[in-house]
Amino acid sequence: MPPEGLRLVGHKGADLIAPGNTIESFHAAVEVGVDTIELDVLWLRDAHLPIEQRAELVVAHDWHDAERRTPLKLGEALDAFLEPPLDQVEIDIDIKLPGREEEIVAALRERDLVGRAMVSTMELYSLARVRELEPDLRRGWTYPKVTKDWTSKRWAKAPMLAALVAMRHRLPGLAAQELPRLGVKAMWVYHPLVSPRLARIAKIAQVELIAWTVDDLPRMNKLVAAGVTGLVSNDPRLFAELPADGPKR
Repeated sequence: MPPEGLRLVGHKGADLIAPGNTIESFHAAVEVGVDTIELDVLWLRDAHLPIEQRAELVVAHDWHDAERRTPLKLGEALDAFLEPPLDQVEIDIDIKLPGREEEIVAALRERDLVGRAMVSTMELYSLARVRELEPDLRRGWTYPKVTKDWTSKRWAKAPMLAALVAMRHRLPGLAAQELPRLGVKAMWVYHPLVSPRLARIAKIAQVELIAWTVDDLPRMNKLVAAGVTGLVSNDPRLFAELPADGPKR
């Protein structure tokens, strides 16, 4: 039983239970007790076309992901959240590419989902544009802005880990400066960058601090002890193993 008030987010649904960004994965996440499902939204390689000729927005992590399967259209995915059991959870739309925020906001409005949704993104342009279009739609700042998992490349791992140490040290100051300016409701942070100091800054700013993406229980416990208010996981079955009274010290 996880601590009360901790936001439990299924990454792409439940990517380690069923392939992510699919209806099946969303259902799997709900079955194991998430309260929020994160899904990725991007446009295909046709942004140069007039808007009426562009393909619909799709639910996929990147273009490679979209090309290797037949991804859900954004509208199809959102329609699923109007039916049981997905009508019981909140949605986080992770905007992967800037430039089509109007369509995302319109899709949420058409289904009366603005109140149940958040958009999160690394793109500051998208955060500002969504704020203009729909002030009532919650927004989350995703940090840092990355396009690849450099830690998976052997030659890049050591310098990347060193950069993360420096970034972790600087991030609380950056958050103190930027969170009031951005006016977001949440900060979605790569979990190695989370620190108790960052958690205190987020609490002062009245912003949720959500750590992504965590797939092992000991690390989850450390993040809860540090003060995060939300966890993102590919395996949300782990959430049930979190102690209700927080980690033992």
